[in-house]
Amino acid sequence: MSRDRRVKASSSTASFSRDSSSPATSSSGSRGRLSSIPTAPAIVVLVGVLCVVGLVMVGCASPVVSLSLYGSSWAILARQCLWMGVGIVALILLARIDYRRWRPLRGLLVVGSLVLLVAVLVPGLGVTSGGSSRWIGYGMLRLQPSEFMKLALVVFTADLVVRRGDRMHQPKQVIMPVLAVLGVSGLLILKEPDMGTAMVLCCIAFGILFMGGVPMRSIMKVLGVFVVLAILVGIADPYRRDRILSFLDPTSHQSGTGYQVWQSLIGMGSGHLFGLGLGGGREKWGSLPNAHTDFIFSVVGEELGMIGTVAVLALLFALAWFGFRAANAAPDRFGSLMAIGITVWVTSQAVINVGAVIGMLPVTGIPLPFVSFGGSSLVITLASMGILLNIASQERQAERPSTSRRRLARA
Repeated sequence: MSRDRRVKASSSTASFSRDSSSPATSSSGSRGRLSSIPTAPAIVVLVGVLCVVGLVMVGCASPVVSLSLYGSSWAILARQCLWMGVGIVALILLARIDYRRWRPLRGLLVVGSLVLLVAVLVPGLGVTSGGSSRWIGYGMLRLQPSEFMKLALVVFTADLVVRRGDRMHQPKQVIMPVLAVLGVSGLLILKEPDMGTAMVLCCIAFGILFMGGVPMRSIMKVLGVFVVLAILVGIADPYRRDRILSFLDPTSHQSGTGYQVWQSLIGMGSGHLFGLGLGGGREKWGSLPNAHTDFIFSVVGEELGMIGTVAVLALLFALAWFGFRAANAAPDRFGSLMAIGITVWVTSQAVINVGAVIGMLPVTGIPLPFVSFGGSSLVITLASMGILLNIASQERQAERPSTSRRRLARA
């Protein structure tokens, strides 16, 4: 009986949702129409629309700070266009490379990312900005090693779960190596400090482990330990403790650590249903720090209103839906788990960012995928979409309900 359960758990990842041609699913007209849309082209369109939205909103949110920092109202937008161009090239290239080629590189990716994370903390090598040391490089050519760590963790965890799929009855054999990589990288990232990225790494690891068939009881035990450690880390550090306290009651910290969230809420509230119009926002004139980066969703709400924020959330939700569908139809288990990891990566990052902007989560300084201004973050996220596209382009072709009906009619 235990062997049957293991086989079932092992095979469930490659097809973790019900086939779209089942009677229950095909009875829904809207879902049937969604199922008829090819996965890869849908992902391309969604990513393209989000990138266009990002360029427009960065252009609207950045002129004031861009003029004060670089002497030109268009400097930040020009940089965003440059990085987006690099990211699109990376997306196209990786979409043409078979995703299976990443498996032999798992060790190199992890070791290389850890070396870069250590380099960030070395005085003279790491670049400090806004109280955090998260980058290495000079001038515009800055890299954020924690972004590379996200991709490395996806490849490493997916490969490990596939190789040790017959050991799911011994969860430690699968969980412990992942925890080792996650623990070391998480500590280095927290040292920067960057709690938001550490949270995203946890979501990636636990998402792949769960969908890979690791028993839920084992995952919950480890997750409970991580939650306790996160609370202790947040309380121990005065800066993080103030952030948490301001998140719990931003109205009591309007002039201190809760100032940014409070101004964000004011901006979003002033947008009402249709917004103040593109470029008509007032918070970006100095009231809202990081308006073009971590808090760009607030600018969306102020200038495009509730309709704009719902539209952006709908695009991100649709991207997650098609990402999981690509995982469901992946040709093998490694591709399925990689697609899950990438989708969880982008989705969790979006949830953490939006949650901070609307005051539902503590501020962690993490960008909104495809929309916020960013360099290596944008490039690596677009590159990951290239890998997801490669997986989606090789998906198993399920028989459509209409085809089945025609065959029955001919019979």
